[in-house]
Amino acid sequence: MGSGRYLDDPLIFTRNPPSFSSPITESSFPDESISRSGSYESESLRGGDGESISDADFGLERLAGTVQFYERHVFLCYKKPSVWPARIEASEFDRLPRLLSSVVSARKSSMKKETLLTICEGHDGTETSNGDVLIFPDMIRYRRLTHFDVDTFVEEVLVKGVEWLPGNPESLSGSSYVFICCHGSRDRRCGVCGPSLVSRFREEIELCGLGDEVSISPCSHIGGHKYAGDVIIYGLNINQKVTGHWYGCVTLEDVPLLLEQHINNGVIVDRLWRGEMGLLEEDQKKTQEQRLQLNSDKISNREVTQESVNDSICFQQNGNSNCLEENHTEKNTSERVTSVKNASFRVTSSENVSCGFKVCATMSMWLENWEKEDTYAALAVACAAASVAIAYNCYKQLK
Repeated sequence: MGSGRYLDDPLIFTRNPPSFSSPITESSFPDESISRSGSYESESLRGGDGESISDADFGLERLAGTVQFYERHVFLCYKKPSVWPARIEASEFDRLPRLLSSVVSARKSSMKKETLLTICEGHDGTETSNGDVLIFPDMIRYRRLTHFDVDTFVEEVLVKGVEWLPGNPESLSGSSYVFICCHGSRDRRCGVCGPSLVSRFREEIELCGLGDEVSISPCSHIGGHKYAGDVIIYGLNINQKVTGHWYGCVTLEDVPLLLEQHINNGVIVDRLWRGEMGLLEEDQKKTQEQRLQLNSDKISNREVTQESVNDSICFQQNGNSNCLEENHTEKNTSERVTSVKNASFRVTSSENVSCGFKVCATMSMWLENWEKEDTYAALAVACAAASVAIAYNCYKQLK
């Protein structure tokens, strides 16, 4: 399967390009709207060659393996997406990205790493000023690249792999860097969907207090217009290794999920996952299959473990342990244990269980342990008390 990248895109530098799907251009995309979930609604979608695009082209089952192999990602910070032309790397009026793209293309055969070049938003006087260059997985920033420095920068940093000292290299301080395609002049979907995702990410990051840890940047075309919204997340995994994961068909409702699972917990969201930096397309598919199988096995093991607990049911909260021994000789006791087991699982599966829930669980256990003999005994006591009351009343009347 092709990655959906354009064959004539000068910003993609690989030595062994795979097959490509038909491109989708801005002019071929009619007026469309975005639903509340962030997904696109259009009655007639057509590719650049006039070929109709079926619903299957937007199916999530085709996401894995749609990222072309690369080992290094270079971002040039440059202006706003609203002023980027469709081909910013070939624009006569944008000299810096045009020269950088040209030199990288000319020197690609001398580079030891497959390199991807992308434009991201730049604002003078900020962490991503115009001319700054971000490099992943190196997690390095070079400041204030100009068109006079392009040849030297490419030769020293991208070809020889040494520092370009005039650029004052510095390590990126954040834990995660998120890039979202907002290249509206290249594709209208990205131009509408991308900025909405950027705003939602920033809102959620502020609510979570992650402003110093997570950086959000709009970027230019990264391939796969039909997978809009396109999101790339660079950051450290549990092994302290920088990884780059691509997500596609991301909606506004998916933003909190990506923040919670991927950025906070390092868990891949497989239904949106397109691929990973450093993996060939077939390896991306195999990696996802292995991950899904592993997750399935873990779920199966948890279910077996829960079913095998038949000797004693215990749960602990706030330092207090409560246990109930099973009696296999009585059917009604077995049924009570099954009910308590369910209550026990609910308690242990929650990290923040209120004291009220514990009281309710205890009352439930007490009621379910009430034996039939206890009922008869209680009735006998009640009858005896009634008899005494009647006898006393008769005695008073006779007196």
